[in-house]
Amino acid sequence: MTAPHTRTTTRDEMVDHAEHLIRSRRAVRAFRPDPVPPDTMRAIFALANGAPSNSNTQPWTVEVVSGSARDRLAEALSTAHARQQLSVDFPYRDELYNPQHQRRRSEFGETMYTALGIARENQAARDAHTAEGLRFYGAPHVALLCTPADADARMTADVGMYGQTLLLAMTAHGIASCPQGLLGFYGDTVRETLGISGTKILFGVSFGYALASAPVNNLTITRAELHETTRFHT
Repeated sequence: MTAPHTRTTTRDEMVDHAEHLIRSRRAVRAFRPDPVPPDTMRAIFALANGAPSNSNTQPWTVEVVSGSARDRLAEALSTAHARQQLSVDFPYRDELYNPQHQRRRSEFGETMYTALGIARENQAARDAHTAEGLRFYGAPHVALLCTPADADARMTADVGMYGQTLLLAMTAHGIASCPQGLLGFYGDTVRETLGISGTKILFGVSFGYALASAPVNNLTITRAELHETTRFHT
């Protein structure tokens, strides 16, 4: 019996697939409550494990939180936020960003808050939206991306590469996501609630199925022109 013909994907098709995957990924800030099936979740995280790292060290650990554990974590984060109990594992300051970066961030903020119907001067509503992020925007799952407790800034690059690989794996499986640096501002709360130790929390990824009707999930976000970010040396 002749073996069935297996069609080879062409390079143009691979490029098309890659472009669609990368450009269709977006940060979602309103989720349906439906959980992701366990088999799908395991397939996503198994695929993300193919991420590159320095000398194949793979220095990340990932805490995937669902169900009642997810609800306890959301409550603990909300309480810590209300009490201003920050515990930032990787220091943050606005001065990290130059004026060009600040401009991009401001433009994004205006786009997002306009979609949410929140005026610039309505600080209470803006604070409430920030607090909603600590409940994962209603997502049924969150993954906390961690480094070893003694990690320095260099090691975070490996976790960043893992994070992007994870986001693309989620997109490929039809799962919406939102990377959230804010979740890394409450390291002690995360560790205490989940009963983990020996790690630093870099950031989290809330994930599930997008609430398609939410205006905040249908933003048009501009990207920097290639010449603004990339130089070709010959």
